[in-house]
Amino acid sequence: MTIREAAALLGAEILQDDFEDAPLTGAYTSDLLSDVMANAKEGGALITIQAHKNTVAVATLVNITVIVLCNNRPVQDDDMLQTAKEEGIAVIRTRENQFTVSGKLYAALNDNAALSS
Repeated sequence: MTIREAAALLGAEILQDDFEDAPLTGAYTSDLLSDVMANAKEGGALITIQAHKNTVAVATLVNITVIVLCNNRPVQDDDMLQTAKEEGIAVIRTRENQFTVSGKLYAALNDNAALSS
């Protein structure tokens, strides 16, 4: 599943669309950015409500490809989207909560893994 396919699955709005539409390798859900740095995996999605520039900085450190903002969370500063653009990180926003987004991505990514086995 690519980033754009994930956005479509979640009914998400793409806020930062200057990115490579790469396949997702997984996802990690957390609002504690130090937890994300310690546990998220490269090439995955970060599912969060943290809508600020520091989220992009952490995503860059871990090589996360897309930040999924849940609960229709507004972006707190204009720098977030600009920095995400500079780093090639997609930012999408959905009305869904973190539990629902996590479940949908888990199911879709595991279905894709089963099909490619």
